[in-house]
Amino acid sequence: MLRLIRKHISIGGGIGPSWLRISARQALQVCKLSTSAEPTQQSNVNEASLYVHWPYCARRCTYCNFNKYIRRKEDTERMTACLTRELKTLIELSGVSKIKTVFFGGGTPSLAPPSSIQTILDTLKAGDLLIPAAEVSLEANPTHLETSRLRGFRDAGVNRLSIGVQTLCDTDLKTLGRDHTVAESLRCVEEAKQLFPGQVSVDVMFGRPSQKLKDWQTEIKQIADLCVNHVSLYQLTLERGTRLHKLVEQGMISTPDGDTLADMYLAALEVLESYGLQRYEVSNFAQMGYESQHNQAYWQCKQYIGIGPGANGRFSRETDSSVREARIQTLEPDNWMFEVEKYGHATRKVTQLSTKDRLEEFLCQGLRTREGITHKDWLLLSPPLDLVNLFQSNKRLTNILDMGYLVIDQQGLRATPSGILVLDSVLPYLLVALSDVMEVHKTSVA
Repeated sequence: MLRLIRKHISIGGGIGPSWLRISARQALQVCKLSTSAEPTQQSNVNEASLYVHWPYCARRCTYCNFNKYIRRKEDTERMTACLTRELKTLIELSGVSKIKTVFFGGGTPSLAPPSSIQTILDTLKAGDLLIPAAEVSLEANPTHLETSRLRGFRDAGVNRLSIGVQTLCDTDLKTLGRDHTVAESLRCVEEAKQLFPGQVSVDVMFGRPSQKLKDWQTEIKQIADLCVNHVSLYQLTLERGTRLHKLVEQGMISTPDGDTLADMYLAALEVLESYGLQRYEVSNFAQMGYESQHNQAYWQCKQYIGIGPGANGRFSRETDSSVREARIQTLEPDNWMFEVEKYGHATRKVTQLSTKDRLEEFLCQGLRTREGITHKDWLLLSPPLDLVNLFQSNKRLTNILDMGYLVIDQQGLRATPSGILVLDSVLPYLLVALSDVMEVHKTSVA
């Protein structure tokens, strides 16, 4: 999550003008009246999203610690067969009958043969699982090799492309260990817009070594000028064990300080919104109607099935739809394939999520979004405890409302534009309040 706090903000007592505090209390009273009824529908346990992990890459980027493996002589036919077998097994285990979105991630899924992508999608279609309007996304690197295969991916059934542009500076691409050039990025984006009209997203990264605010302002405008409908904006994170982390630790290169990072994010926000790309999640911007449906399923804590080495999933078993499980697949591809061939799947770890676990995830994920958390969705997870319960008799949270970082109304709970910037400071108070409230209601909440 982006950390954009310029200085410590105390959320103690007595902050904010008195009329705002009164307004917050009145808002809670109105919400209490409008959300006191029990939910009238249950979450649809027959629907889910699907994440497919293709673990291979041509090279390892200097900043990357993802579960990926450098491309050598991988057996793509065996990998594809195992992906389809694990898909069938987990679909049967979950009882899911509708897949609403599919996301091919990695690794570098654009290194996979288009025939492998088609085989997985055909498996869904053969079982009448893929809904007609399903969003099918694929991550792509903008090299000559992958760009030439975009048409094959479209013909296989992909209808949305996420391109890892990262930066429009060739020097920075080398520093990041990327295997493409700016010219290749621009060529790939233009071809993708022809093949996937209105469904092209680009990933771009800020906070890069030695990056200056002025240069970033120019670059983010160039990104906006590409006229794509979606931009994912990521702050570079220095992960232990990566080459870039070691270079920074050794003092060989430096990255921008916290204040500069905050200025970079706000500059990008201003430019992207001026181009009609509205922030609908902390790191994601889109033209209205072109938001990523798959990612929204994550942020709304919907069910998703993860297949492939190291994939994660969150779904209920058909035999007990009341229990949501967090599942992690075996990491290393060879071991994963061996287990899939032997058992039908390679789930390495299963954790049953309590109601508290799921509500904590919902707070952390849902408040990242423009819409926030609706009363209806919250009550589907926890009928005895509505959102207003978190704020009642909790002076610190009432002060957060007064300070204008959160809004609670008849729609639900959400962070304000200023609240998004300090969300990492606000969330701990919400999580503590949730724990306190659930302790009080432990007799009625599992």
